[in-house]
Amino acid sequence: MPKPHLERVLITGASGTLGYNVVRQLSAAHPETRLHVLMRTLNPSLFGDLANVTAQQVDMLDTDGVSSAVKAFQPNAIIHCAASGVRPSAIGYFDLVNLNVSATLHLFRAACDIPDCHFIHISTGLVYGQQDRPCRETDAVNTLHPYGATKAAADCVLRAAAERLNRQLTIVRPFSFTGLHDGGDRLFPSLLRAALEGKPFAMSPGTQQRDFCAVQDVADAIQLILEQGDHPGRDIFNVGSGLSISLGRIVHQVATQLSLDVEIQFGARPFHPLEPPQLIADLSRTQALGWHPRINLAYAVWQLARAAFPQLQVTEPKQFREFA
Repeated sequence: MPKPHLERVLITGASGTLGYNVVRQLSAAHPETRLHVLMRTLNPSLFGDLANVTAQQVDMLDTDGVSSAVKAFQPNAIIHCAASGVRPSAIGYFDLVNLNVSATLHLFRAACDIPDCHFIHISTGLVYGQQDRPCRETDAVNTLHPYGATKAAADCVLRAAAERLNRQLTIVRPFSFTGLHDGGDRLFPSLLRAALEGKPFAMSPGTQQRDFCAVQDVADAIQLILEQGDHPGRDIFNVGSGLSISLGRIVHQVATQLSLDVEIQFGARPFHPLEPPQLIADLSRTQALGWHPRINLAYAVWQLARAAFPQLQVTEPKQFREFA
């Protein structure tokens, strides 16, 4: 039997990159835990092979549907991965606020009707403004990035609510990540698609310093936080690689390790006007839990290539990083 706080876990956003990997890793690590995923559109191919996972079609903006699902399942923990707006054109601004802030607060309110339900909110490193050093969890949130700003708003209101109502809340702030189930026009799926189609890969000048890690490492951190339970006085955890590397170098290193035959056109696209030139995670607090990033980023992209672009010839790189 699983530990009481791991008996029933509800997960939102399971069709996204992080949510998908969280579900699959938790299912493997805790086969006796019941995992219930809320999805706007059901896709049996995602988790049909996992015996301890059930799925329910619920739109996060359907407040009655969300409340009913939470009440019926009675989760011991909720991992809230559902969000939108990382890409500026993906969703209108007020729709972004409704999903990332209003729907999040409604889900938290539903959790408050369940005793001892641990609410794990997946935020983002984009809540931080420009720093000349790695971002710490104690730094003020300060951003005009639409996605980062809505996540920052949710973070602040959730923390105030948890303090007022004496609820178990943990906020996880992943920085950039990729791996299995990454898709759309995001950086590495776009790079792999360009290589497959024999087209140049257009990107920004690539001089911005970024913290990029494997999605498996982010899922591992979330799993550890879930297993350990609440951390009073330490309710926010950064997750990333902890490495400050220019985006251009990151892309070049991945392309080299995978032996990708692709022309990278640096400067063919502008910088995002609202992203800081440096965004790096201070991992001290998260590493104190016993977590460390382990997976080589190029290996995560290789896994993505094998799953999503099977016709693309890629070299398998080493799986693990040489240093923590």
